[in-house]
Amino acid sequence: MDGAALQAEVAVAVGADGRIGPNAILQLAGVLVAEGGLPLRDRVLAAAGVAMPPPDAGMWPETECRAVHLAVRRLLPRQADRILWRAGLATGDYILAHRIPRPAQALLKRLPAPLARRLLAMAIARNAWTFAGSGRFRVAGHRPLTFEISGNPLAVGGWQGPSCHWHVGVFARLFGALTQGGVTVTEVACTATEAPACRFVLLPARGRVATAPACGKVDTCRTHDCQ
Repeated sequence: MDGAALQAEVAVAVGADGRIGPNAILQLAGVLVAEGGLPLRDRVLAAAGVAMPPPDAGMWPETECRAVHLAVRRLLPRQADRILWRAGLATGDYILAHRIPRPAQALLKRLPAPLARRLLAMAIARNAWTFAGSGRFRVAGHRPLTFEISGNPLAVGGWQGPSCHWHVGVFARLFGALTQGGVTVTEVACTATEAPACRFVLLPARGRVATAPACGKVDTCRTHDCQ
């Protein structure tokens, strides 16, 4: 399937008007370069029919972001989970460096973990349009902390398990960096597998927080237990 056909398929799936933060492509592109150089990045963008956004891009068409994520899954099926997860971590790093004021970060780190997680969840909900696009984000519970995104434009189907490793990486980096003790993030349901919403459960980390998806086998893992 060429880029134009993939774009048409994506437009039918999510509509043509939604926009999402450009880091859904920009940080993923950086990971692709680290994995296979500029040729790999350009191959994925060409397959998606998408041009590279400029570094200072504003909100970007979610159809293009979805097309790039889908192209990663189609071209690199064994590495896609790990690549998308790493792109989520990189997006979290960008948010920490450029979007959350340092005094706010310092305050969250000093607070008891349950309170810090609740406050950070409130802030994420207020800015959900940057990572959920036309999807609908809500905090579905606090014991345990649970997020839901219905109509998630970046949830791409055709695989046996949840597909939202990018979102898992974003949440894991932010909560791991800003709340005491670290977290484990698990996507327990996904619209890519015909669930009504993508559902993420965040639990306090027990013991050492891994720096890679917990099972160590991202290419075959279906537990989606990624830190």
